[in-house]
Amino acid sequence: MSESLLAATISALGLPDEKAMAAARDRQEQLTKPSGALGRLEALSIQLAGISGRLQTPTSPCAVIICAADHGITAEGVSAFPSAVTAQMVLNFLAGGAAANVLARQMGASVTVLDVGVDADLPSHPNLIEHKIRRGTANFAVEAAMQAEEVLAAIEVGIRTANQVIADGARIVIPGEMGIGNTTPSAAIAAVLTGQAVEMVTGTGTGLAFAGWRHKCEVIRKALALHKPSSTDPIDLLRCVGGLEIAAITGIVLAGAAARVPILLDGVIATAGASIAARLAPLCIPFLVSGHHSQEPGHRAFLEHLGMLPLLDLDLRLGEGTGALLALPLLQASVRTLNEMATFDEAAVEKGIED
Repeated sequence: MSESLLAATISALGLPDEKAMAAARDRQEQLTKPSGALGRLEALSIQLAGISGRLQTPTSPCAVIICAADHGITAEGVSAFPSAVTAQMVLNFLAGGAAANVLARQMGASVTVLDVGVDADLPSHPNLIEHKIRRGTANFAVEAAMQAEEVLAAIEVGIRTANQVIADGARIVIPGEMGIGNTTPSAAIAAVLTGQAVEMVTGTGTGLAFAGWRHKCEVIRKALALHKPSSTDPIDLLRCVGGLEIAAITGIVLAGAAARVPILLDGVIATAGASIAARLAPLCIPFLVSGHHSQEPGHRAFLEHLGMLPLLDLDLRLGEGTGALLALPLLQASVRTLNEMATFDEAAVEKGIED
């Protein structure tokens, strides 16, 4: 069942290909430019070579999987939007009208919505995968968000969905999300995993004013005191204060890493799922690329905890996978410059003498 699939996925994880990375480093030194002149594009090309095992890392097709679920914690008034907006936005994704759809069309990426816990009946659609574990989490201010079996089931759904899009040809996977209230469980997870104070990892989410933010922090503090989740037990952490879509993202991250496909991360919610995955299996971290740094303070805490540098910082706080989509051309540029630039020998250019 879920545990065996999770265990099998974790056991399939490997290390980056050192030979491919060494070849990428060597080629970077032979290209017609000063050493290091392309900055982080060079490091990114080497990382991608380690992931794929070759210099020509495929960067398309790209698949965006928007994991959608509702959150019982919205009953505590932690969001500026009502929970009904989750289902409304899912319909918007399916109609192609959301920001993620617009950017995906620009970048040539596909968009699939994975319903793991939307508190509504959704119409059938070719771009909707229906695996509703339950109709939203419970209000974790008064009880655990879900049962351990539900956590494992949601992770399994993420694994299976990622495996399917990869089998269908995806060579970059972006886990997106939709769930009103989901910055609250993300902040709770950040506080537990990073050890930072709740106020340091909690943001305004959909646009709370100061009083709303202060209330949100108090709700998270009381919930953590109630459940006392441990940073060493990520499944129980999700059970206590997590979200179904965060658990599904955990599965997507693990499956992508096991398949040696780069996982391009978006904002705080996606990185919460990645951080849970990293706690379950640290070997997945080298297969992750952070697309951008969002305005949510918990996102910075997660990235620092994972030792990751985001590619972009555009003051985004939308989610959906938008920041990751905007970063996709940088992955493509890193691979193309590595492989298509001429070497000094090929261009008959004399290599400079380093100081």
